[in-house]
Amino acid sequence: MLHLVTIGALDAVVGEITITTHRAKIVDFTQPYIESGLVVVAPIRKMKSSAFAFLRPFTPMMWFVTSMFFLVVGTVVWILERRTNDDFRGPARRQVVTIIWFSFSTLFSTHRESIVSTLGRLVLIIWLFVVLILNSSYTASLTSILTVEQLTSSVKGIESLLASNDPIGFQRGSFAENYLTEELNIRRSRLVPLKSLKEYEKALKDGPANGGVAAIIDERAYMELFLETRCEFSIVGREFTKNGWGFGFPKESPLAIDTSNAILKLSENGELQRIRDKWITRSACSSEGAKQSVDRLELRRFSGLYLLIGVACFFALLCYLTRMVYHFSRHSNRNCEASSCLRSFLFFVNKKEGEDNHKPKARQKEKCCCKVLMHEDRSCNDSSVCVHIENNATS
Repeated sequence: MLHLVTIGALDAVVGEITITTHRAKIVDFTQPYIESGLVVVAPIRKMKSSAFAFLRPFTPMMWFVTSMFFLVVGTVVWILERRTNDDFRGPARRQVVTIIWFSFSTLFSTHRESIVSTLGRLVLIIWLFVVLILNSSYTASLTSILTVEQLTSSVKGIESLLASNDPIGFQRGSFAENYLTEELNIRRSRLVPLKSLKEYEKALKDGPANGGVAAIIDERAYMELFLETRCEFSIVGREFTKNGWGFGFPKESPLAIDTSNAILKLSENGELQRIRDKWITRSACSSEGAKQSVDRLELRRFSGLYLLIGVACFFALLCYLTRMVYHFSRHSNRNCEASSCLRSFLFFVNKKEGEDNHKPKARQKEKCCCKVLMHEDRSCNDSSVCVHIENNATS
């Protein structure tokens, strides 16, 4: 029809003509009188209630990574606190239980272990902030799941259609065919042309297994009319184009300007919206798309938080290791072999802070008392220790 305008066979084209870049090169369009981008319509079904509905706010990967970070943070805090905090010392079995208990008790801020080191407090503050965000997101998502009528579809939007090989329906003769093949690179063999709303309904009900389609891509205004009395289908995903409908005139036609001014006046006084509300009525069925199932919280949405706590843990461990190496170098034998130095370093890290400062004093006392025994010098202050050594020597 627009081609007939260009050759002078028609003076204008009036109707639901979608304004596209290619068409705008050959004719002059008026201001759009309605916005109508492409949307995806697919069959939907009500989601059955489950005893494990509390797991649905997070995806499986989100649950796994979150659990791992609880254990990682607990282990990091245990390493940072072990030398200075008696709550994190003891038998190996008790330490493992302490790590697990401390890790998951931070979810409710009920951990009974006190944190005394600066690095440990730094890691814990950042982790509690991450837990606060996770708690709030989980609560909001679970509330939506339990209170909103849940509808689900195997098709989630244009992205899921691009990732699959299912057939897709479209309106025969519309610009959607070229858009899907040229812009979205969908194979033409997947596209099924349909020409009426009844064909839309039949193709969606049959499904891909019976020669139908998985979804239909068409303009929103058409789909709103289609969904008025068909509650088993719904718009899924987002509107992925922004087009409008307008009237077409020959290039430089004064009628295009006059008609655009009339459309703008109707839009400004609200008459255009009243016309749309009257003839394109949104019934209960056509608005079901607002009740789609709440998107599950994915890992990528919280990647920044996990990166933050990961960097904090790495920084704290690096500072702790640097400090331990520095203190160990002051107390160790510099001529030891690599294997013996490593064992000595691990033994040094495992000791409670302050133990290495008492042993030299004890050796000094013992040496003093040995001198007392050998030279019979009674100037030593610790006479009880000297007498104990003398008695042992006599016996």
